[in-house]
Amino acid sequence: MNRIDRISAILIQLQSRRVVKAGDIASRFGISLRTVYRDIRTLEEAGVPVIGEAGIGYSLVDGYRLPPIMFTREEATAFLTAEKFVEKLTDVSTTAHHRSAMYKIRAILKTAEKDLLDTMEGSIEVLKSRSQRQIDNQDHIQTILNGIINKSVLCIEYLAGYMQTYSRREIEPVGIFYLDSYWHLIAYCRLRSDYRDFRLDRIRELNITDSKFEGKHPLLKDYIAQTASEHHLETIIIRVDKKMLPYINEQKYYNGFVSEVDAGDQVEMTFLTTSPGYIARWFLMFGDQAEIISPPDVIKRVTELVENITRRNVLPV
Repeated sequence: MNRIDRISAILIQLQSRRVVKAGDIASRFGISLRTVYRDIRTLEEAGVPVIGEAGIGYSLVDGYRLPPIMFTREEATAFLTAEKFVEKLTDVSTTAHHRSAMYKIRAILKTAEKDLLDTMEGSIEVLKSRSQRQIDNQDHIQTILNGIINKSVLCIEYLAGYMQTYSRREIEPVGIFYLDSYWHLIAYCRLRSDYRDFRLDRIRELNITDSKFEGKHPLLKDYIAQTASEHHLETIIIRVDKKMLPYINEQKYYNGFVSEVDAGDQVEMTFLTTSPGYIARWFLMFGDQAEIISPPDVIKRVTELVENITRRNVLPV
């Protein structure tokens, strides 16, 4: 990205939030803080009313707005791709709101960009996995987000997975995330006096109450990071022959898959898990086409499993 495009992008970033930290700008564009300061100074010299506060960040004077923005073709198709995901992976209300926003975005596109989206409409599709669950066409996501915004206590009727019975809970919502084909809600449960993970497909009824909660809850990303630390997640690295990837690419996400690196004829995969024993058993499915790099404990577990299988399945002489 050249400097002119970067400075324009920084101005748009400043409009997107009330306060933007210099470190966030530097991280986004891969530049030094000194370069950020120089770019901000260029905006100021161009007449943009930027307010900078030491230790806080940059903001624009209230009321300042850019004229209508033109999107690039790549940005326009990215919006279309996102629309496909929203339609398949969220609830009815979220889909409707996103579609309304897309109408507004399309309205400011140039004719060529509108034609491009019309052409690409049938060339992008998102299909649900067999394991994906619907949210029963209820508007849980928007209700939860409204609860977070307004600090409203939610009342839910929830099916506990281990008891298979419904219970009524009052909860203080923290955040939602999508993992392994399910939407999850992290909330403080007043019944249990602790934070809990609620799967949205198990919520039969959800309502916003008139009660407000005053306590300050952790950010969702901080809670997830803290939970991962408390559960003593173990790092496991394996190398798999590339010809096996079509058979395990979907399964890897259920075993704590984090990342992968090309290693010639193999792919090196990294997993974070609380159940190394489970990964050891999963590894046996394709172990003749793979190897465990670390830790030694998982190698030992696999070896013991193979020895036990051999011992119990000896052909008669």
